[in-house]
Amino acid sequence: MLISDIFSQKDLVLSFEIFPPKKAAALENIDATLAQLCRLNPDFISVTCGAGGTDQNHAPIEDRTIDVGRRIKNDYGIEPLIHLTCLNYDKADIVTILEKLRAESLLNILALRGDAAEGIVPKNDFAHAKDLIAFVREQGGFTLGGACYPETHLEAADRVSDIRFLRQKVDEGASFLISQIFFENELFFDFVERCRIAGIDVPIEAGVMPVTNKAQIERIVSLCGATLPAKFRRILDRYADKPEALMDAGIAYAINQIVDLIASGVDGVHIYTMNKPQVAARICEGIENLIDRSPAQESFA
Repeated sequence: MLISDIFSQKDLVLSFEIFPPKKAAALENIDATLAQLCRLNPDFISVTCGAGGTDQNHAPIEDRTIDVGRRIKNDYGIEPLIHLTCLNYDKADIVTILEKLRAESLLNILALRGDAAEGIVPKNDFAHAKDLIAFVREQGGFTLGGACYPETHLEAADRVSDIRFLRQKVDEGASFLISQIFFENELFFDFVERCRIAGIDVPIEAGVMPVTNKAQIERIVSLCGATLPAKFRRILDRYADKPEALMDAGIAYAINQIVDLIASGVDGVHIYTMNKPQVAARICEGIENLIDRSPAQESFA
C-alpha cells in the first residue's frame, strides 16, 4: 500500500522506525522485535539504511534494509518505508536498488542524502536528497517521502533557506515529510506554520524519540542539532544513573509530547523506537484511546 494513501485516508498516522542489525548474521534475531512492534498495529514501519558499501560478507549494506522490509510486509502485513541514501551511490547503483525494491513490492521510499561513509569516497550524481527524489520519480512506480528539520538543518544557512530547500524536495515529488526529533512541541508547530506559508502542503509527521539513555540522546542531538529544554535536562540529570527511573520519565515525557501533538491536529506521529518494542508498547498504551487503529484500505484506483 502506498503511504501517501494512508495519509489521505487517516486523520492521524502512527508509525515506527527501526534499524537492521549491523551484521547480516544477526538478521534472524530481529524477528522477535518485529513481532512485538507489529502487534501494536502501526500504519507503517520505516527501516533505516547504512551509508553504502558492503558488510563483512561483501553483501551490499542496503540488502539488510530490504530483507527487513520484506519481512515486515510479507510476514506481518505492515507497510514498510525503506530509507534510501544517495551520497555514496551513483545513478546506476540507485537503479539496481530500485530494481530490488520493485521485485519485493517495496514501493515506499524515504529519500535521504545520507552521510559520507568511512572509507568510501562520495560520488557526484546526487548532491542532495532532492536530486534523489527527482531521479526516483523519473523511474516511476514509487511513493517518496522526505526528511525535515523543525530546528533547521545543521548545514542550512538559515531558516528561510532551509524551508526553501524543503519546498524543492516537495516540488520534485516528496508526497509526505517525516521530521527529525524535537523535544519542544512549539518548535514543531512553528516549523509547520512556516512550511504552510511557504506552500508546502504535504503531510508532515512529527518525529518523537522516547529517551531511555542519557549518553545516547546527548550523542544523537549533537549530530542532528535538536535542543534539550531545561525541563528535559532536569530529567536527564536527575535520573541519569537510574536506568529504570529514566525509562519511566523518558516514556512519560514522550507520551506528554504526543498527547499535545494529537490535540493540536498533527498529521502523524513517527516514533523512533531504537529497536525497543517494550518502549513503543508503553507509549501506545498511553495513547490508545486517542488514535484510530483501524487500518487504511488499499486503493486500486
